[in-house]
Amino acid sequence: MRHGKKVNHLSRTDSHRRAMLANMASSLILHKRITTTLAKAKALRVYVEPIITKSKDDTTHSRRTVFSYLQNKEVVSILFRDVAEKVANRPGGYTRILKMGNRLGDNASMALIELVDYNEIYTNGDAAAAEKKSTRRRGSKAKKADGPAAAAKAPKADAAPVEEAVVVEEAPVAETVEAPVAEAAPVAEEVAVEEVAVEEVAVEEVSVEEVAVAEEAPSAEEAASEAPAEGDDAEEKKT
Repeated sequence: MRHGKKVNHLSRTDSHRRAMLANMASSLILHKRITTTLAKAKALRVYVEPIITKSKDDTTHSRRTVFSYLQNKEVVSILFRDVAEKVANRPGGYTRILKMGNRLGDNASMALIELVDYNEIYTNGDAAAAEKKSTRRRGSKAKKADGPAAAAKAPKADAAPVEEAVVVEEAPVAETVEAPVAEAAPVAEEVAVEEVAVEEVAVEEVSVEEVAVAEEAPSAEEAASEAPAEGDDAEEKKT
């Protein structure tokens, strides 16, 4: 029976198991993800996460402690320089295990273990979800709880941008209306000039007619000379 045995020995001796976990942790820090069996991935997570937490404190003592586990200077420098900066704001949970089915040879359960902050697909999804949560509107239940007063305030808040848009569009309309008025002034002057010319022509025509009538009518001297002649004729008829 396996009562009280919390450590999975992975069918290896203590020295073999420690060397294997150190090599797997170094590969995980270098490549950011590795594929192994599910049992080894779970054992590696317990082994590497305290080391990553230790790397957040960049001191000589921390570097010597991490080097005693990993036994690789290059991996220690990468861990303290790059990985520690990447996981600075994460309070634990630096790794993720994804199951990948069973292996063909011995049907062992396979898994992929990776550093959470180096997976761009998942991190972008989390960022998008955070943005959506920050801009999410209140639901219908919240509106019912607020009552009709909150519902009446909502349209007023939306109406402000519409009024600004209308004011902005009125300026070009006023300019287009003023342009034709300025062009109409010369037209009015031309019409007035033409009417004045027509009246002058009419005045000239009237003067021509008066001259013709004056020529046809007899003068006052001719009328006076003809009048006595008619009187003489009348006296001769009496006699």
